[in-house]
Amino acid sequence: MEKITSFHTHTYRCKHATGTPADYIAQAEKDGCLALGFSDHCPFPGKGVPGWETIRMADTEIVDYIASVRDAGNNASFPVYCGFECEYDPEYESWYRDFLRAEMNTDYLVLGQHWGILDGQHEYICRGVDLKDFHRYVDLTVKAIETGIFSFIAHPDLCLNRKDYSWTNPEVKAGLTDIIDCAIANNLPLEMNGNGYHLGTIVDCSDTLRNRYPVAEFWQLAKEKGARIICNSDAHSPADVIQFARNVRDYAASLGITPEENIFA
Repeated sequence: MEKITSFHTHTYRCKHATGTPADYIAQAEKDGCLALGFSDHCPFPGKGVPGWETIRMADTEIVDYIASVRDAGNNASFPVYCGFECEYDPEYESWYRDFLRAEMNTDYLVLGQHWGILDGQHEYICRGVDLKDFHRYVDLTVKAIETGIFSFIAHPDLCLNRKDYSWTNPEVKAGLTDIIDCAIANNLPLEMNGNGYHLGTIVDCSDTLRNRYPVAEFWQLAKEKGARIICNSDAHSPADVIQFARNVRDYAASLGITPEENIFA
């Protein structure tokens, strides 16, 4: 059994996943792991962003989260890394770079943009009803990439997880191409996401049956342009920690893509 890596793993602390770091590591040992990274959803200081407290740990849990990953990693037969998956908001740039990354001595931060910002309010990109939402999302993602804070971009085609957005729409294709181009310019890997692949298919507004994400056309373009591509599980339960990563690697292979295996090697 070939051993593989995955650097996108959640724990029970995010309130929509199950399992401790030790649970994920034990399963990864069984399934064949080369290296594993934990990147639970990052907390925000104090009360943080309204609404986000229901889908992420509190800032009071940071030290315990990091300790639990480090302690469990000491018993693993492979390297274990500790980080956070972050929603980029310029207001919190120092929080990401100076506190979560530097002061907390984490190994990496992931850009996992699920939201756009309008008049100070955060909107989930997969619930928007207007292409203006999409453009705000693209602009925010590009700004985040350019900060140099993040080690890779999780599910960069997440916004296509809705029927209203189609790759056949020139505005959508142009916006996502901007994300690919910015990632290439900043030497930042793009992640094909195993959890998204597990969600199956939808029929979008162009009457096309396709994966929710990853979406083939996006990844074919990323490959053609020479983007760095990785595959991760985005596991929310221990059973998925390696299996989802294997599944999305198989999908990548079907598109002629050979992903990078270890971004920390």
